[in-house]
Amino acid sequence: MTGKAGRPPAVFLIGPTASGKTDLAVALAARFPLEVISVDSALVYRDMDIGTAKPDAATLATCPHHLIDVVDPTERYSAGRFRDAVLPLMADIAARGRVPLLVGGTMLYFKALKDGLDELPAADPAIRAEIEARAACEGWPALHAELARLDPVSAARIKPGDSQRIERALEVYRLAGRPLSELHGGAGADLPYRLIEIALLPPERAVLHARINARFRAMLEAGLVDEVRRLRERYPLGPEMPSMRCVGYRQAWQYLDGEIDAERLFETGAAATRQLAKRQLTWLRSWQGAEAFDSLRPDLVEAVSAWLAARLAA
Repeated sequence: MTGKAGRPPAVFLIGPTASGKTDLAVALAARFPLEVISVDSALVYRDMDIGTAKPDAATLATCPHHLIDVVDPTERYSAGRFRDAVLPLMADIAARGRVPLLVGGTMLYFKALKDGLDELPAADPAIRAEIEARAACEGWPALHAELARLDPVSAARIKPGDSQRIERALEVYRLAGRPLSELHGGAGADLPYRLIEIALLPPERAVLHARINARFRAMLEAGLVDEVRRLRERYPLGPEMPSMRCVGYRQAWQYLDGEIDAERLFETGAAATRQLAKRQLTWLRSWQGAEAFDSLRPDLVEAVSAWLAARLAA
């Protein structure tokens, strides 16, 4: 399927958490020759099902999703790794005459695909081990303060407790001899697809917050704490690992360690999810090229289908 411009189409479906992206994607895949690719930094992890709102087995049987369950929770995943995996997938889907439908809320991954990635030095295990050893002694806020001296622009964007990003920024400075902020912004990408972009947005923030609260409550009732307990038994995990820093998992870990009670587990988990949605909406406000749809309109599937059909035929 190729448009007038000679490039095959690819569809982006973006939106904040709990906005109904998966349901809409499944409905669209039933109507059009689409194959779903997950764009979610949590869904990549195996055995993390409840807290990530991973589509259930019945949904995946009728509408398979690429890039779900691809790494163990002990592994790191990145925008670069995502881009390396998704480009061959998109090419394969297009070669079979179908259309990639990329669905998710990890906006950094969408940006990496759309705009490309900067040429940054590869990870160095020795330097990372040294940084992590220092963090164990001094604490990540102290290393964040060091980053503020070396790369104030990056430090302003990174929270003092964000160990993964602090570590990467310090590592890049050690390897490149230049701040990470100076290395960003140099790479572009000529993505060989005609992008059709859909943004699913809630009409009011209060409505989204209510959906988030209800969904997190349902996750707890479905056994999120037991899921984290099983993960800790099966894998050599630590609370600083990216997988366990996902919203919901971090709070369940604290609950299992006795740091918070059940009431605080719900309050902090729901609050963290709302903060995630806020960051996603901030990304979306500056995102160019997407057609916005009210996520709660009763005729959502019909409206998006009609709009998409016209774009696919163009």
